Amino acid sequence: MIADPQGTVLVLFAIFCRIGSCIMTLPGFSSARISVTVRFFLAFAVSMAMTPLLFDQLYPRVSVGGATLVGVIVAEILIGMMYGLVPRLYVLGLQFTGSVVSMAIGLNTPGAMDILEDTSENQMTNLISFGGLLLLFMMDFHHVVFRALVDSYTVMPLGGMPDSQKMLITLTDTLSQTFMLMLRLASPFMIFGLMFNVAVGLVNKLAPQVPVFYISTPYLLLGGLLLVYFTIAAMVMQFAQNFPTIFNF
Repeated sequence: MIADPQGTVLVLFAIFCRIGSCIMTLPGFSSARISVTVRFFLAFAVSMAMTPLLFDQLYPRVSVGGATLVGVIVAEILIGMMYGLVPRLYVLGLQFTGSVVSMAIGLNTPGAMDILEDTSENQMTNLISFGGLLLLFMMDFHHVVFRALVDSYTVMPLGGMPDSQKMLITLTDTLSQTFMLMLRLASPFMIFGLMFNVAVGLVNKLAPQVPVFYISTPYLLLGGLLLVYFTIAAMVMQFAQNFPTIFNF
């Protein structure tokens, strides 16, 4: 028997604001290929599962009611979005790596439909980003995010506005670490492209009458694809293994 149905609903709604806004920006769950109805019921189910764990902690803060609930809703949405944006920026970094790899190996094919979003994307970028996201799901990254959301009520308790400066610092640190990691993952292809183009430029200087551009492009593409074949497994594995380090804030 629920002693206070109204308070219980308010607790569930407060949890849903944080969980729902996180799932709204979380990579994979926020994909355009997943309908809004599925995302809504997923967020609602996760919120119901977390309610018994957080009820005693949150009930005294929401049972008072009044105009303060508006501030609670706004704060919870902002906190949830921050927890979802951190892994989303990390996955977007892998798409950046895929674009760098495509340009470095000369794979300048017309953009095709993205696997995850309603945008046009290069096939190599689709392959790398989808493989990295699939590996994250295989390693249960969403469990790490949901566990962090439960712990976030200790760091950022319900009822107070989050510190915008700390949130911005968290996002900028995530961008900085993600950029350095993705640059390291793409470095073999950048070095390969640089060395190949320097060598082709020297050949062009030695034999100007040879149409180097038409001759070198197939070799550049073949060498780049061979490099992708031998390194893509290590690339997506390092991407997945470094996720807990990036998300540890």
